[in-house]
Amino acid sequence: MDWGSIFSNAMASALGPDAIVYALAAIGLNVHFGYTGLLNFGQAGFMAVAAYGLAASVATWGLPFWVGIAIGFGAALLLALLLGVPTLRLRADYLAIATIASAEILRLVFGSVTLSDWFGGSNGRQQFADTFYDLNPYSSRLDFGLFSFSANDAWVFTVGWVLVALSCLAVWSLMRSPWGRVLKSIREDEDAVRSLGKNVFSYKMQALILGGMFGALAGFMLAIKQQSVIPTDYATDITFFAYTALLLGGAGRVLGPVIGAMIFWFLMTFLGGFFSSAASIDLIPDVVMSDIQASLVRFILVGAGLMALMIFRPQGIFGDRREIAIDGR
Repeated sequence: MDWGSIFSNAMASALGPDAIVYALAAIGLNVHFGYTGLLNFGQAGFMAVAAYGLAASVATWGLPFWVGIAIGFGAALLLALLLGVPTLRLRADYLAIATIASAEILRLVFGSVTLSDWFGGSNGRQQFADTFYDLNPYSSRLDFGLFSFSANDAWVFTVGWVLVALSCLAVWSLMRSPWGRVLKSIREDEDAVRSLGKNVFSYKMQALILGGMFGALAGFMLAIKQQSVIPTDYATDITFFAYTALLLGGAGRVLGPVIGAMIFWFLMTFLGGFFSSAASIDLIPDVVMSDIQASLVRFILVGAGLMALMIFRPQGIFGDRREIAIDGR
């Protein structure tokens, strides 16, 4: 078993484009859930409308790349308004139902045959990020010793982590402001905030929009790194993986989602590589599990680890127990 290769692949995943995508998605969920107490189970929907807004604008309608970025942000803003207006005045679980349903509806709409001329159906859209890669300053692989990235992945790596850093800085600044303190107060007791004359609905809507914009950034990075968008990339599991990253790092902490995403992808890649290698060299007999089954054990172990974390340290690795309390009224 090649332990060096397994570890280097895990480190590449922990720092690579996948971790960047989930870090940005989890930062948005941190604004929603960690700071405001909003149960958004449809972050994949925000990612999908942004990614398809970019891809369809460029590949279908021939618009410039940067116009596509603006359209993607506009689509995420519109989705936040459509979800927030009817639900944010109601109990928290109504938003959860609406967001997870809308994410699934959007995935099916983007993959529908009827709209395949616009969105490409199940095949999606490809080759819409050439403008992004034309700005690539790297002409060869970026070598970190243990692992390396191709020139295009290195450019995604650089831009992605800059966006993550700027997003964390924005969240840190906003949550230290009076506006951020109102959000935290809403999370704790929105009736008390309302009694002080604050417009709770307006603050919730602003938080939903802000978190959706971070989700849009995650959607852009996922689409750009693949140079393609397909409906299956935006299934509900992407939202739950982002929640896993958030809960691992700690909700209500600026760097919690980032560190959680890195830990999540390190474990997923390391465990997948270990069990696949163990099965391939018969360290694990076929009567116990096959090669295909071995690669899926990582989901079981990460899930079991998350359950143990929620039992013994529900605030996450760097979180505060008080930060994950939600008002279910």
